[in-house]
Amino acid sequence: MAAQAEAPKRLARYQSKRDFTRTPEPAGAPQPPPPAPSGPSGPAGHRASGGQGARRFVVQRHRARRLHYDLRFEIDGVLVSWAVPKGPTLDPGVKRAAVHVEDHPIEYLNFEGVIPPGQYGGGDVIVWDRGTWEPHGTDDPAAAVAAGELHADVHGQKLAGRLVLVRRGDGRPDRQQWLLLHKRDEHAVDGWEPEDHPRSVLSGRTNDEVRADPQRMWRSDLPASEASVRVGRPAGPGNAELAALDALGHGGTWEVFGRQLRLTNLDKTLFPARPGEAPVTKRELIRYAARVAPVVLPYLAGRALNMHRFPNGADAEGFWHKQLPSHAPEWISRWDNPEAAAGETTTYLVVDEPAALVWAANFGALEWHAWTSRADRPHLPTYALIDIDPGPATPWQDVLALARLHRTALEHLHVRAQPKLTGRRGIQIWIPVARGPSFGETRAWVEQVSRAVGAVLPDLVSWKWDVREREGHARLDYTQNAVNKTLVAPYSPRAAPGAPVSAPIEWDELDDPSLRSGAFTIRTVLDRLAERGDPFRTVLDTGQTLPPLR
Repeated sequence: MAAQAEAPKRLARYQSKRDFTRTPEPAGAPQPPPPAPSGPSGPAGHRASGGQGARRFVVQRHRARRLHYDLRFEIDGVLVSWAVPKGPTLDPGVKRAAVHVEDHPIEYLNFEGVIPPGQYGGGDVIVWDRGTWEPHGTDDPAAAVAAGELHADVHGQKLAGRLVLVRRGDGRPDRQQWLLLHKRDEHAVDGWEPEDHPRSVLSGRTNDEVRADPQRMWRSDLPASEASVRVGRPAGPGNAELAALDALGHGGTWEVFGRQLRLTNLDKTLFPARPGEAPVTKRELIRYAARVAPVVLPYLAGRALNMHRFPNGADAEGFWHKQLPSHAPEWISRWDNPEAAAGETTTYLVVDEPAALVWAANFGALEWHAWTSRADRPHLPTYALIDIDPGPATPWQDVLALARLHRTALEHLHVRAQPKLTGRRGIQIWIPVARGPSFGETRAWVEQVSRAVGAVLPDLVSWKWDVREREGHARLDYTQNAVNKTLVAPYSPRAAPGAPVSAPIEWDELDDPSLRSGAFTIRTVLDRLAERGDPFRTVLDTGQTLPPLR
């Protein structure tokens, strides 16, 4: 009872390290331990592993600044936790270092997702294993932890048998050094490594897949063709919220996605009209940003965003705005660049929630350009980029011909990629890659592919850097594969008449004679999404290795 009375205090350190308006982690409240069952199962310390009152454990694979595993045991209404850099093992001949960290709330048993950059423990988390456990040799596991030695019989989907945690010397109560080992019992397996078993037992996904699309999970009760389903995806604004936006007049406070946003100059024209159409106002841009934000979010989350601002509209001169302004709301996620030199951008916007994109649109960001690397490892790209940049004399049919040749080359190489209209005159091709190669390596790979394509139609292509020296020809721009160089994000508007959108397309649409680069606008692309879905989702699976080229 004394331990239970102390439970509220045990989460104080966990809660003090986190801003629950920004992190999706549970705030938590200590819960009473489940009652011990009556009958042959005996005292609380010896509950049946699968019955009422069984204690639970979880292991999370957590990629923060460094990869580690978090081992958590349910004790007295909280999860008593250790960080294990190399992960738990079934190998009885291996001893693992472990660090005793702050207690976590019981709700953390089911936590899987992405902790935003800048937050404590920022990174992706999966539920690597979970199950039930019983303390061995004691009825009071909390006292065993305090004494420095815990024996636990675990019954998980990956881990089974007896784990032993032993404290090594003294240390801060929340940073004590321990050893973790597995006893040599019937569940022991020599040479067993946790990294050989990378998928979540909750969703069936890897950390890369959770990072790429936090709202998708695996349903093991469905056929394989139907098992990958979307869960918890944030909905766009409802009719009542959109009506409230329309009723604001020239400006005011709009509550959307659980945030209150101060909007200004809503009736201002930002995009000139196309022939036969009305100009596009700031209100329309903000409406579009809110409606498309749940679709765009996986392409922006965890990445620094370069904003291309046109506060006076697309027919006036715009400028790049990278530094997050001091007046940005506190709830906005941000990334502090540790390598920023004097005069360079120190703090970038990170769009980790839909409301942040609406804020950027109100700030005059007509175009959204996210980094192709994530903020946690900015020098390692997750995409290789092919940019077909037409010259003044390049007809649309030549752009299509170059895109089709890249399609053939990538098919021959068995490389997964997806094309996207720029919303201007060009086409981009995004190739998802597993983190590991540098920007220099992806740039060299793309250059080799594009030069092979260019050699097929040499009269269409110039390799000159200066536009004035290209004689109007297209450039296959592999140099975009560099840190802090960006291509416009999927579904971003472009600063041009009619508010065209950089719209992803299917490969076979390159053969459609009606296709045009600026075909889709903020007024039409949402209907396309509703009808056809998002073809660009394939690039979110970043577990691809680029093959060597001869």
